[in-house]
Amino acid sequence: MEYRSSKELVKSARELVERFQERWKVLNLQVDFDKLESYKQKSSSPEFWQDPTKAQEITKVQNSLEKKLALWLSIRREILDLPDLIELTLEEKGEQSLVELNQELSHLEAKFHELEILGALSGEEDFNNAFVNIHPGAGGTESQDWAEMLLRMYLRYFEKKGFQVDIVDYQEGEGAGIKNVTLHVQGEYAFGYLKGENGVHRLVRISPFDSNKRRHTSFASVHVEPELDDSIEVEIDEKDLKIDTYRSSGAGGQHVNKTDSAVRITHLPTGIVVQCQNERSQIKNRATAMKILKAKLYELEKQKNEEELAKKSGEKKDIAWGSQIRSYIFHPYNLIKDHRTEYETSNIGPVMDGDIEEFILAYLKMISSRPKQEVII
Repeated sequence: MEYRSSKELVKSARELVERFQERWKVLNLQVDFDKLESYKQKSSSPEFWQDPTKAQEITKVQNSLEKKLALWLSIRREILDLPDLIELTLEEKGEQSLVELNQELSHLEAKFHELEILGALSGEEDFNNAFVNIHPGAGGTESQDWAEMLLRMYLRYFEKKGFQVDIVDYQEGEGAGIKNVTLHVQGEYAFGYLKGENGVHRLVRISPFDSNKRRHTSFASVHVEPELDDSIEVEIDEKDLKIDTYRSSGAGGQHVNKTDSAVRITHLPTGIVVQCQNERSQIKNRATAMKILKAKLYELEKQKNEEELAKKSGEKKDIAWGSQIRSYIFHPYNLIKDHRTEYETSNIGPVMDGDIEEFILAYLKMISSRPKQEVII
C-alpha cells in the first residue's frame, strides 16, 4: 500500500473523484441511471402490464441496467465524499489518522480500478467461454515454431487464470511447431479477457533454424470467438455445409486422442473451415465443430455491422482481424510492445511464460475509455 502524507492524500482523493466523474461521463452512466429511474416509475404504474411484451422488454433492460450500475453506485458516494472526509478527519485527529485514511483511499482506488476493467467486460458475450485459434503465417518452420511458442504462452496464461482448456484441434508442423491449433477456453469472462488478443502477432529473433544465425521475422494470427449460448440464433443451412470425416493426427498425449472420428466442416458461402478431433465420438466432434462455426459466422456478421457503422459515421475503424497488434522482439534488443495501447516491457521471459495480464488489462482499460453507444427501447 502506498503511504501518502496529508497533502498527498487530499490531492489523490480529488484526482480519484475526477477520474470517477470522467469515467461516469465516458460510459454514459448518467444516461443509464436516468433511464433506470424512468423504467422504475413505469414498472410501478398499474397500467404497466397491459402490454406484456413491452413490459417484458422494459423489465429485461431494467434488470440489466441495475446489474450494470450496482457496483458503480455502491462506491459513487464514498468516492465523491472522500476529499471532504479526509480533510475533516485530519482536522479532528491530525496525523494519527493517516494510516486509516491511506487504507481507505487505497481500498477505493482498488475498487475503482476493478470497475474500470469491468466497464470493458460489459459486452453481451464477454462473460462467455471462448474459442481461440492460432495459425502460423507464411514462412514454414519459422512461423510454425512461433505459433507453438504462442500456444505455450497462452496455455500458461490460462493455467494462471484458472481457465479450463480443451485442445479441440491440433495439427503438427513439419519439422517443428504447429500448422494450426484451436482451443476451447472455459471460465468466467474468458472471451472478455481474450478478445483483445485478436490479430497478428509478430516475432523478431535470431532463427534457431538458420545455420548462418540471421535475424528472421515471423508472423502468427490469433482469432478469438465467444462460445454462443442457445439464446443467440445463427441460421446455418445444411445445404451450405460440406462435412468430411478423417483420422485425427497430432502430437498425441495432451494434444489429441487418435481416432477415426475427426470432423471437418466447410461453410461453402464464406469458405470458413472448422474442424474438431479431440473426442472419440464423431457426434461430439461434429457438435463442437458446429459451435465453432456458429461463433465464427456470428463474429463475421458483427464485423460487417461494425464496418457499415464506421462508413456511415465517417470513421475508419481498425478491425482486429488480420491487423498487427503486438511485436515480440528478441534481437537486437528485448522488447514486447502492443501497438494499440503502447504498453511495452523488456522483460520478455515472464511474458512468454504466460504473464500477459498487463497487456490484456491495458487493452481493456483502453476500450473502456471509449464512449458507449446508447440503446433506446
